[in-house]
Amino acid sequence: MGFRRSGPHIYRPHCEACQACIPCRLPVATFKPTRQQQRALKRNADLRVAELDDINHPAIYALYERYINERHKDGDMYPPSQEQFETFLTQAWGRTHFFGMHIEDRLIGVAVVDELDNAFSAVYTFFDPDEHKRSLGNFAILWQIEEARRRNLPYVYLGYWIKNCRKMNYKSQYRPLEVLINDHWLTLT
Repeated sequence: MGFRRSGPHIYRPHCEACQACIPCRLPVATFKPTRQQQRALKRNADLRVAELDDINHPAIYALYERYINERHKDGDMYPPSQEQFETFLTQAWGRTHFFGMHIEDRLIGVAVVDELDNAFSAVYTFFDPDEHKRSLGNFAILWQIEEARRRNLPYVYLGYWIKNCRKMNYKSQYRPLEVLINDHWLTLT
């Protein structure tokens, strides 16, 4: 229905003069990675992804803080704070999973994902900015697609697609992407 979660809040944008935020999802059964996405998977073949019990840990917050400070100084999450981190990410809602990405024993990324009856809903991913060549954001989405497939979940919800926003338009690289228009899921062409 187009709702998202941020911490303990469930919301859906409703702006009178703007309809730019469009809910989007990937149908797992028909997704096929592009060559670029296949390369991202190969670059990260050495990673181990494991579920974390929780992310309320100083080392994980430090990773989040570095990520926000180096990648999102122009966003509304800057400057990061422990309170913001806890409110936004550590409050489990339903079946929330924290997936850690590791090189050997070193944690380099975390994906926060809600599991719904028929889908994964990607909440947020953050990672070591020094590992930018790995394309960890792309890898996290690709991993979630495969994990949803393994769990027989038909969809991965990616939040809102905003065509004219560089930071949100990347979602159109994953095909087929379905968007919610007038309460109907349509395939983006």
